[in-house]
Amino acid sequence: MKDASNDFRSLKVYQLSYELAMEIFILAKTFPKEETYSLTDQIRRSSRAVPGNIGEGYRKRIFPAHFRSKMTDADGEASETTVHLDFAKDCGYITIEKHRDLIKRYEEVGRMLGGMIDHPEKFLPKK
Repeated sequence: MKDASNDFRSLKVYQLSYELAMEIFILAKTFPKEETYSLTDQIRRSSRAVPGNIGEGYRKRIFPAHFRSKMTDADGEASETTVHLDFAKDCGYITIEKHRDLIKRYEEVGRMLGGMIDHPEKFLPKK
């Protein structure tokens, strides 16, 4: 049986960031066709990179510096996604309310990642 402590999918930050990436995937389907190779691709890529980096870093958490680096990458991708959300709002592709909701949830992801970056020792594998 697989050790649950090795499963990054049990992390709240992973679950929230994955949920956000899926929501953005669906939302981006409504963006204009001319945005396909710019905003649509960029926001999907950056939003998916958040849980991707969390998963990769968590599996290598025995190395605190590597773990911290991957969580920092995840935080950077979350910030990039919020910039794309700003463009989507200002271009009229999403409502102000949807923008506010997504930004608030990405801020929560950022707070959780910040805690992981500041305290990687809390995530070391159990002996």
